[in-house]
Amino acid sequence: MNTPNTHQQHPLSDRTLREHYEQIMEISKQLNSTFDHVSLLRQIIAAATELTNTEEASILLIDPATKELRFEIASNINPHEMEEIIVPLEGSIAGWVVIHGEPRVILDVSAEPEHFGKVDDTIEFTTRSMVAVPMRTHKEIIGVLEAINKREGETFTDIDVNILTTLASHAAIAIENARLFRQSDFIAEVVHELRTPLMSLKTSTKLLLRSDLPEEQRQSMIFTMQNETNRLIEMTTDFLDLARMESGRTQLKIEPFALSDLVSECADVVTPQAGDKEITIQIDAIACTVKGDRGKIKQVLLNLLTNAIKYNRAKGEIHIRVELNYDGDHPMVKVAVQDTGYGLSKENQKQVFQKFFRAKSTAEQVTGTGLGLAITKHIVEAHGGNIWLESEEGVGTTFYFTAPIVQ
Repeated sequence: MNTPNTHQQHPLSDRTLREHYEQIMEISKQLNSTFDHVSLLRQIIAAATELTNTEEASILLIDPATKELRFEIASNINPHEMEEIIVPLEGSIAGWVVIHGEPRVILDVSAEPEHFGKVDDTIEFTTRSMVAVPMRTHKEIIGVLEAINKREGETFTDIDVNILTTLASHAAIAIENARLFRQSDFIAEVVHELRTPLMSLKTSTKLLLRSDLPEEQRQSMIFTMQNETNRLIEMTTDFLDLARMESGRTQLKIEPFALSDLVSECADVVTPQAGDKEITIQIDAIACTVKGDRGKIKQVLLNLLTNAIKYNRAKGEIHIRVELNYDGDHPMVKVAVQDTGYGLSKENQKQVFQKFFRAKSTAEQVTGTGLGLAITKHIVEAHGGNIWLESEEGVGTTFYFTAPIVQ
């Protein structure tokens, strides 16, 4: 329970209070109008810090599988650092809020025995004060919304608690709606995409049952069935991979590794495929150490290199460049994968990271699930990086992505 004098009545005028709640109503409309999970979370923590006049804010959600609390987003924690932190229900302020279903205000965190200090130690941050409220849907508590470190000269009040509780209620419902939308939308897309190879297999099996089918045509049908079966395996693998990422169940294994070595390794993997089209691969990479999940970054590079081969011309070129890139005060590494292929129209460039998108101009020539770049985008953003492209029809396309490096 809250101890005496942990917070006080707010001296705000009725007009100011009314403005605060009007602002929450406006934010609620915005939250309910978007099903973009990342955009939704960013709006919530931005609103939390603004309405409570605090330095930072975070959202912790309950993992449905393990029932542990994990950071879904935090204004002061990088995505790859969040993956490393599991907050226990017992022995943490957020856990107390989930178990009791009540807000908690702490004016001096250093004097609070239930404060889970591993978070501050991991991100090298000092939590001085905080208010944490439950995020409750119609059915259950799904997580906790925290506002951290009241700005100097101020203290948390009843009004802060009420405002944050109201925001958390709207946010919880918006997050739940976004989850349901993604699930139903994804299932519909999966069913639609599976129909084509399944219908092809059905037709092939019917033809194979005919006793008068020529042997040459029979062999062709078997070859078609092999291709469609491999396509189904590739699709289901990508479906599961993307579903795990969108639900937040994929955990990154963060460790330092030499990026130039990984780039060479990936180039070697795709060299036979490039050789079939007589495509040359050139590498210009600085030596640097990336802090990330090596397997996932390898998946990003292989996706981009495979696309650069698929959508390239015969006897074309692929250039891989690795260089330093500064995002404010944070040094990052920028990787570019450039091809000399067909290029993309302005309209197609806007849709290229969407699930199942495939350019109509090359859909007949190039096979694929249309999920590779959506998966790639999720991986890059989970590491705190960005991904984008530059393209010109008839000239080629360059994909860029950034990743954190060890300083």
